[in-house]
Amino acid sequence: MVNLLHTIPPAETIRPGAIGVTRLAWTALAINVVVILWGAVVRATGSGAGCGSHWPLCNGEVIPPSPSIGTLIEFSHRLSSGATLLVTAALVWSVWKVFPRGHRARLGAALCAATMIVESLLGAGLVLLRLVAENQSIARGWWVGAHLVNTLLLLGAFTMTAVWVSGTGVPAIPRSPAHALRLAAVGAALLCVIVTGSSGAITALGDTLFPPETLAIGLAQKDDPEAHPFVRLRLWHPAFAIATTIALAVSGPALATASASRRASRLASVVTLLCLAQLGVGVLNVLLLAPVPMQLVHLAIADLIWISAVWMTLEAMAGFSHPVPETEEPETGQTLRHEEPALSRSR
Repeated sequence: MVNLLHTIPPAETIRPGAIGVTRLAWTALAINVVVILWGAVVRATGSGAGCGSHWPLCNGEVIPPSPSIGTLIEFSHRLSSGATLLVTAALVWSVWKVFPRGHRARLGAALCAATMIVESLLGAGLVLLRLVAENQSIARGWWVGAHLVNTLLLLGAFTMTAVWVSGTGVPAIPRSPAHALRLAAVGAALLCVIVTGSSGAITALGDTLFPPETLAIGLAQKDDPEAHPFVRLRLWHPAFAIATTIALAVSGPALATASASRRASRLASVVTLLCLAQLGVGVLNVLLLAPVPMQLVHLAIADLIWISAVWMTLEAMAGFSHPVPETEEPETGQTLRHEEPALSRSR
């Protein structure tokens, strides 16, 4: 009989200061979500030009005198973004201090810093190129789409860092071709999330620039061949969302089951439920003509779907680092798979 203790992956030594870094990492992730939502408020209220075409100054001032509502919204977003930069710097420094060279947490922290820099440059570009407020150029659509892609990569980097400093094991590619195919399917589903998110960001921009007076007018606009591309995207975004929901709902549980990770299985269920809720919120958003509060709820759920899906993938890949051995039952000769203890599954 195989000693079941051999199936338990060795616990990672708790390093001095690791608990504090873990709290900081999850806090930084939460702060980023809040800043992203506030950025959506800037776009939805047309306040992107609240500080003029100046960056990083606001209307040429460090602190704008007698600011309008639009200026207050844009300026507060810049302040919150600056605070996030400081939190990111603190996270990178803490991870480098606590974890040794070569540790996966350092990779996550480096990606946090890189994506945060790109995020800041993209935000500055929107302002300096005047791709804000009532600008209806196709260039603005491409820029907004790229901004959303980097935003998801940023959230992915902070999720990776938070998960890894929390003790989740080293990710590994499964040796089994069937399991590797499941992992590839999840990777494709994550790409679908990025495409859906980008189309959603541009669709939301279209709702801001070309708000329909009634639901009937809005539905008619998306089928008009002469309508602005941002408006016509209303037809494609729901299709992308449905396809993404199916992809995640099928591939996520399959990968989690293959890795025998209980936490990955729970997260796969969370992702599926969030996707279904997102479809319902999307329908409600259309029926209500995309009010700002509903847009924020829609974006918040999208961020949670992405964070949960990335987390699930990392947990599943960590499960493949310690494959559960198969042995023959002495009396029957039947091949059995020893169940991984609950402790190691939840890591």
